[in-house]
Amino acid sequence: MSPERLRALLEAVHGGQTSIDEALARLATLPFAEVGGYARLDHHRALRQGFPEVVLGQGKTSEQVIAIVRELAQGGGDVLVTRAEAAVVVAASAALPALEHHASARCLVLRQTAFSDRGRGEVLVVSAGTADVPVAEEAALVAELAGNRVGRLFDVGVAGLHRLLGSLERLRAAEVIVVCAGMEGALPSVVGGLVDRPVVAVPTSIGYGVSAGGVAALHAMLSSCAPGVGVVNIDNGFGAGMLAAAINRKR
Repeated sequence: MSPERLRALLEAVHGGQTSIDEALARLATLPFAEVGGYARLDHHRALRQGFPEVVLGQGKTSEQVIAIVRELAQGGGDVLVTRAEAAVVVAASAALPALEHHASARCLVLRQTAFSDRGRGEVLVVSAGTADVPVAEEAALVAELAGNRVGRLFDVGVAGLHRLLGSLERLRAAEVIVVCAGMEGALPSVVGGLVDRPVVAVPTSIGYGVSAGGVAALHAMLSSCAPGVGVVNIDNGFGAGMLAAAINRKR
C-alpha cells in the first residue's frame, strides 16, 4: 500500500465511490501479512519509508520467493528481489512472466507503477573496476526504483586516475555519488576530495589475499580523510541505493 494508493482509497470513501466496509477489506492486510508460516510481509513499509519491502532472494527457495512476490504484488507497488540465485530466476520467471531479470544486478523486478522523479538531481553510480559492476548495478537499480534519475560511470579506478578525471564534470554535476570499489578501496576518498556532494562508499569483495573479501576496502573507506564520505557494508549495493535515494529525495 503506497501513500498514493491510500490517498486515492480515502478520497473514494470520502466521495462515496467506495464504502467503508470495502475500504476496511482492502486495508485488512495492514500492517503485515503472513505467508506460508515462513514470512511476515510488511505492507505498511511504503507508507512509513516511501519504498515497499524488498525480498532478499539469497537463502530462499524458489517456492518461497514466488509466494512472497505474489503477496507483495497485491499492494500495487513495484516488487524487487535482490540476490536472485539462478534456480530462483528460472522458476520465478516461469511462474511470473511479468518479472524482469536484471542479470548484471542479480535482481528480479515486478514493475507495477510508472516512474515518478522524486529526486532533486542525479544519483551517479561509479565503479572502480568492471568486477565491481554487479554491486554498482544493484545500487543503480534500487535508486531508479526509488524514483531517481541515475547515471553510471564504470571502470574508473585509481590505477588509471586519468579515466576518473576525464569525467570530472559529470561527478560535480551529480547530487549524490555512490562509489563501489574493492581491492584497496581508495576510490571513494579520491572522489570525495573532488566534489562537494555526499559520497556513499560501497566496499566490494573483489581482490586478492589480504583484501580479505572486502574487509581491507571497508577499513580504508571507514578511514577516509575526505569529508562527506559515508560507508555501507561490503557488497551492499541495495543499502547504498536506498541511502542515496533518501539523501536525494525532494522534501
